[in-house]
Amino acid sequence: MSDAKKPVATPVPAATILLIRDGRTSLEVFMVVRHHQIDFASGALVFPGGKVDAQDTNEEWQAYLPSTDDTTMDVISIAAIRESFEECGVLLARGADSRLVSAELLTSLDKDRDRLNAKEIQFISLFKDHGLTLASDHLVPFAHWITPPMMPKRFDTHFFLAATPEDHALLHDGYESVDSVWINPASALQEAADGKRTVIFPTLRNLEKLARFRTVEEALKNTRAETIVPVTPWVEKREGGNYLCIPDNAGYAHCEELMPRG
Repeated sequence: MSDAKKPVATPVPAATILLIRDGRTSLEVFMVVRHHQIDFASGALVFPGGKVDAQDTNEEWQAYLPSTDDTTMDVISIAAIRESFEECGVLLARGADSRLVSAELLTSLDKDRDRLNAKEIQFISLFKDHGLTLASDHLVPFAHWITPPMMPKRFDTHFFLAATPEDHALLHDGYESVDSVWINPASALQEAADGKRTVIFPTLRNLEKLARFRTVEEALKNTRAETIVPVTPWVEKREGGNYLCIPDNAGYAHCEELMPRG
């Protein structure tokens, strides 16, 4: 008797944020190293991010968001901004003067960040207590990846670009991530190729995509003009082995990769 087919897992909504800045010689992106005990991409160099939490769907958020008519992307944006605050301490939010929050206010929120990571408070409480609004308009859609159906855990992940506020000092949280680095995308790709870094397939492809740009201005301008093509990788069995493939119209230079045997 053959085994019954396992049901296909429903992708969990998630958000990832590529925080970028102009370095001394080139564009740099902030990346973190996942804790080895995390069940997804453990030990890998990744962009900050995570799955949508129940608190991100709170209807009260509408009072703290720019006016939009896309509630689905509103929730994704809330998750992206929350994760960037929890994981690396940057807060994409505006005060009453419509400016991005200052370094002074951000420093005063250190205890709130700790309490948020400990799940003692909800993210929206920061906005209520300090009269803030989400700077979701600061996020630029960059990519959209969906985990293949054959995987036991699946994510429907939206990637965003965001210029890092100049006076925000980024630092990994020590919980989900154990190290962090500002790095040129091409350098990250080379370190992965040399075996110095563990970088998973989607991260590699998005590093390649980001490596096309020399400055933050160039990256944001060109990305705004691009059409985002959803990417769901698939496996092709060929004579030389199994290849992980993505659509060739999604804006990536490399659309396939030979998978390790076994």
